[in-house]
Amino acid sequence: MKLRGLILVLFAAILCFAASPVIAGSIVIKGSTTVLPIAQKIAEIYMKQNRDVKITISGGGSGNGIKALIDGSTDIADSSRFIKSKEIKHAVENKIYPVPFAVAYDCIIPVVHPENNVYNITLEQLKAIFKGEIRNWKDLGGNAGPIVVISRDTSSGTYEVWAKKVMKKERVYPGALLQASNGAVAQAVSKNKYAIGYVGIGYVDKSLKTLTVNGIKGSVETTLNGTYPISRPLYMFTNGWPEGDTLDFINFVINPEKGQKYVGPAGFVPLY
Repeated sequence: MKLRGLILVLFAAILCFAASPVIAGSIVIKGSTTVLPIAQKIAEIYMKQNRDVKITISGGGSGNGIKALIDGSTDIADSSRFIKSKEIKHAVENKIYPVPFAVAYDCIIPVVHPENNVYNITLEQLKAIFKGEIRNWKDLGGNAGPIVVISRDTSSGTYEVWAKKVMKKERVYPGALLQASNGAVAQAVSKNKYAIGYVGIGYVDKSLKTLTVNGIKGSVETTLNGTYPISRPLYMFTNGWPEGDTLDFINFVINPEKGQKYVGPAGFVPLY
């Protein structure tokens, strides 16, 4: 993981100083709903400064973004996880060569209804809840009531990270209610006082109560110093080394004086 991170930083450093001829046109971006607010915010600023370039952005999940890159229907695939080996194999078979660019960091935070009186939870308890082994809030020191589990669908990069870091690759139990986006999870939890779900830090607002994990609050500081246990880099993938408008936009996104200034306001953690 450290080597992969170093490679991505080197990619970023090269891009920041690369000359990038701009060809007027359009850029299509598809994929992760977690990366979506970052892409939208930076694209908005970029288009104001480059009025001859149109950027079209849609969500749908990390897996769908990578599929779109492979089938040639997107220029950039947003992903909240690293590309899988089987996806790389499928891509190469289709003469697509995905190149990753880390664009921000995120932490995945367990959230409950504001009326819930639980404040902290352990990784082991989270796993037991999402496996269906703990089913009542009283077993966690809260008020008695059935736990309603809200999870992401399997095409989600957020789900993939949760499955790896919390579930340890064990399945979420069949009684969980699956949602297609961070926003949908946030809305479902905010309307059900017995619910628990998980969202990227950029989706936390006053309608949700966040839980600390193993006594550690998910934040910019704990994400960057590695103490928060459910954190991850966020990516944009291109087919091969980007060119033209796509290269110029990627340069803009990762530049500390340009796109990275808007990562924080979008609710996420900048690279630098």
